Amino acid sequence: MAQKLKGVDVVLVGLGWTGGILAKELSEAGMKVVALERGAMRSTEKDFAVPMIRDELRYSARNDLMQNPAKDTLTIRNNPSQEALPMRRLGSFLPGEGVGGAGVHWNGHTWRWTDMEFKVRSLYEERYGKAYIPADMTIQDWGITYAELEPYYDRFEYTAGISGKAGNIRGKIQPGGSPFEAPRAREYPLPPLRSSLAGEMFAVAASANGYHPFPRPTANASRAYTNPDGARLGACQYCGFCERFGCEANAKGSPHITVIPIAMRNPNFELRTHAWVTKVLKDSGGKRVTGVTYTSVLNGEEYEQPAQLVILCAYAINNVHLMLLSGLGVPYDAVTQKGVIGKNYCYQTGAGATLFFEGRHFNPFMSTGGLSMVADDYNTNLDFDRGPHGFIGGYSLSGGMTGGRPISFRPLPSGTPQWGKAWKAATAQWYGSAMTISSSGSVMANRYNYYDLDPTYRNAFGQPLMRMTFDYKENEHRMSRHTAQAINEIAKSMNPTSLNPATARTDPWTVVPYQSTHNTGGTIMGVNPRTSAVNKYLQSWDYHNLFVMGASVFPHNSAYNPTGPVGALTYWTAEAIKKRYAKNPGPLVSA
Repeated sequence: MAQKLKGVDVVLVGLGWTGGILAKELSEAGMKVVALERGAMRSTEKDFAVPMIRDELRYSARNDLMQNPAKDTLTIRNNPSQEALPMRRLGSFLPGEGVGGAGVHWNGHTWRWTDMEFKVRSLYEERYGKAYIPADMTIQDWGITYAELEPYYDRFEYTAGISGKAGNIRGKIQPGGSPFEAPRAREYPLPPLRSSLAGEMFAVAASANGYHPFPRPTANASRAYTNPDGARLGACQYCGFCERFGCEANAKGSPHITVIPIAMRNPNFELRTHAWVTKVLKDSGGKRVTGVTYTSVLNGEEYEQPAQLVILCAYAINNVHLMLLSGLGVPYDAVTQKGVIGKNYCYQTGAGATLFFEGRHFNPFMSTGGLSMVADDYNTNLDFDRGPHGFIGGYSLSGGMTGGRPISFRPLPSGTPQWGKAWKAATAQWYGSAMTISSSGSVMANRYNYYDLDPTYRNAFGQPLMRMTFDYKENEHRMSRHTAQAINEIAKSMNPTSLNPATARTDPWTVVPYQSTHNTGGTIMGVNPRTSAVNKYLQSWDYHNLFVMGASVFPHNSAYNPTGPVGALTYWTAEAIKKRYAKNPGPLVSA
């Protein structure tokens, strides 16, 4: 029997970027807020100090900051006819665990998604006709516009200390930035990072091939910075330990050094770590949620936390899983296409080439997560005609370095022996003389890419695991072939000594190698409760006092990393709760 605790105004499930922002914003508004985080407390001084943090074996190979698949994982299959099997160890994506969530170990890439995503169906239908969109592609408009979100993008960028170069300020194109970006009110809070040789070489080659390269916007602080809330960030040290690691210099904009400490100082806020939420509770009439039950990972005791408002702030996959476990909303059925919970799971695609230059020295160990140049000519460029190529979506091209760590970074020309004397010699020869050109591509929703509960396998609490059904479809195959061709044209123009060319990603998707931690969909937003789980304020259509945050609300996936719109939507929702919902609890949008 769960021990019932004293009720609060708000319970947050998870304390990463979304939970951290809401903890700060809602506690400042006078609400009593409790955050339940199933992982441990983390701080830079205790957990990420040198030399401990530069342990590649612990943090990169053994994924110390990530969720433990021995306790909770997913089952995976490519299509509904297959048997799904458990993901026994992390591979394709790396969900974080602990205070700060994935915002602790991310690279920092921060983008603004625009109406090309938010109005994806209507814009493609307008330009190419309704028949251009395949019948099994379940993309839909999001119900929100870039103009509505722009002030909240700005707020998130200044909170996280984003380094970058604006390309469009109030409609005026700015030299050095992306000429294809949507208008913004002002510059980034920090200038771009120092460029690397690899990035400069890519930029020169891309420009010569007609592209428009610019520095990647990233939450790696190019210099010391104090954000509007008073949180202080140090300057990036270019140490090469970024993705999968906490930042030793507090130079990576992360929730555990920005919004969470401010919330922790507020007496209205309480954090409980090692608290694994197992269910969201509903009232007897099934019209409202009443709180959550959670289990202490430390002592096994179960508790009920009543709350007037429940907000799911866990990693995207975990939010969907908790909705399914709690019976919130109608589960999606791929055959009938009825229901919404679990619908429109999307991932990302891409391709990459490795270039070897005899006599060049790239110093890959002097790097950071966002140290690269990007070309968006096949992504946000409105003049790029997808019609002749037959795909929906886009991709970004990039060149640079993100880290030359000794275990994981071993670039070798194709045909090099996999072990022995020749392998050792090639490793020594090419470690510092190789660079990459890579891409990140969008994935459009498909009726047969979805989540549901697995009928066979269970987690440490005896609950059904979530089953993921996913594979790339012909739309992504066409785009991947286009991507590989574009990469190889740029790479060959650079005259490398040797080249491992990019190949199109057309084989069945596998969860084994790491690709990106950008999972979207499952509790998607929209304008119709029959085809979406939440409205434009991320409020459940079915339970007005339930909100769902994070990338699980995205109806499809972009070429861009999701953290920018995740942060902007969180500030957008926080303002709606403070200014509208708190005064008059109920639906913020009429169904």
